[in-house]
Amino acid sequence: MKELILLRGVPGAGKSSTAKLLGAGGAGCAHFEADMFFMNNGRYEFDGAKIKDAHQWCKNSVEHAMLLNYTTGENCKIIVSNTFTQEWEMEAYYDLAKQWDYRVTSLIVENRHGGTNEHGVPEDKVQVMRDRFEVKL
Repeated sequence: MKELILLRGVPGAGKSSTAKLLGAGGAGCAHFEADMFFMNNGRYEFDGAKIKDAHQWCKNSVEHAMLLNYTTGENCKIIVSNTFTQEWEMEAYYDLAKQWDYRVTSLIVENRHGGTNEHGVPEDKVQVMRDRFEVKL
């Protein structure tokens, strides 16, 4: 079965670590996150003016992975680990899943382990994300 897993949580929650626990980097599993767009020669170089470009790159990468899996006939797990603080931020991924016949699972990753914010997002910005975080039960 083809699966799309959306990992949601504020910076430092452990989304990337959870992606690895779920098989990211292994055979038959693709992993994407908008932060990957800002990697340059192994260094994270965030540019707030390019955040929309980063999310478009992430979505395009997921769609490309779905297309490749469709053409090869392989079943694949695709993991996307972004903050996804609001429902509308996941809509494009739900649309892709429907188009390419992927089952979607959305998981909220909580920072109960005292994880650190690897990308240096200012605490006031993280608090804004916490305050707007939507949960659909």
